[in-house]
Amino acid sequence: MPATAAIEKIERTIHLIRGQKVMLDSDLAAIYGVTTSRLNEQLKRNLKRFPHDFAFQLDADELAALISQIATSKPGRGGRRKLPWVFTEHGAIMLASVLNSDTAIEASVRVVRAFVRLRELMLANKELAVKFNELEGRLDKQDATIARLFEAIRQLLQPPEPAEKREVGFHVREDAPRYRTKRRIS
Repeated sequence: MPATAAIEKIERTIHLIRGQKVMLDSDLAAIYGVTTSRLNEQLKRNLKRFPHDFAFQLDADELAALISQIATSKPGRGGRRKLPWVFTEHGAIMLASVLNSDTAIEASVRVVRAFVRLRELMLANKELAVKFNELEGRLDKQDATIARLFEAIRQLLQPPEPAEKREVGFHVREDAPRYRTKRRIS
């Protein structure tokens, strides 16, 4: 499997729980080439290396929410009998050092790259959201200008109001003297 395909596969196993990007113990066990019980055994033997921001155990509600999101077998149906552990990026790296196998070390590099790529994607999305908000603000300012422009155009398109009608021709004042002209007969 090419490196990018492996990283994309790992990215799909990263979940957001308690506001942190984490991976399930079973997913990490598959990546590191060990059983989930072996992985959890090493975790328990080295608990001091895994503070709460490196690894934590899910509670029943979190597990139920996770089961509804991903294809994880329900308890009592041949699946997990204990609540799973999840590992943050730092916990996944520490786990590779605890497992201390060539496969675990290789896989930890891919896991770190997957976390880094997700971080970069999230950062790019934040930058895109900021730019979108800026553009939206500019359009709001432009909307007022465009509205004024349309109003001016509407006024130009309206027919002018009829002015006071004046009669065409010469007007003779009533009090002006009248002059008679003589006609010549020839």
